[in-house]
Amino acid sequence: MRSRNSKRVTRDQWLTRALELFARTGEGGLRVEDLARSLGVSKSGFYFHFKDREDFLQQLLKHWAHEYTEVVTRNPLLLMTPPRERLVMISTLVFEQNLTEFDAAMHVWSNKDPHIAKKVRKVFAMRLAFAGKAFAELGFEGDDLEMRTRVFISALSGERQIFGANKKTAQRYRELRIKMLLGE
Repeated sequence: MRSRNSKRVTRDQWLTRALELFARTGEGGLRVEDLARSLGVSKSGFYFHFKDREDFLQQLLKHWAHEYTEVVTRNPLLLMTPPRERLVMISTLVFEQNLTEFDAAMHVWSNKDPHIAKKVRKVFAMRLAFAGKAFAELGFEGDDLEMRTRVFISALSGERQIFGANKKTAQRYRELRIKMLLGE
């Protein structure tokens, strides 16, 4: 059996655990000692993966952007799917994978740091552009396109808070929301 100090933890494990702690404590609560303790390792492993705290925080932002946005916006299957089905698939993925889980914590952090705010806005712009492309392919334009896209993304952001993890209820309202947004 390995001792606590010899346990290996990957960069992604550090970042995933950090997001979990971050959601509970905010950026100020992300102390290396606390993070290492929660992983059951010594803090020296942290410095194997990250130069310093600033590097770690930047990597945390990149990890969040990738794991909670780019996994959808760069998904080859979604990119080839017809737009209506794509919107349904996006909604399902975001709900079932809980891809908005850390959005609130990121918004709080972005209110404290303009540099972070810029990066968080970039992630949300990526989400809006991806969903907006589907609505544009369906023939919407101008303010109509903009509002449908924003309502779609906003609904995804709050869906878990409203429905909890109840897939059946969420699916029913997801289908109704898509019909409403498409004017069906």
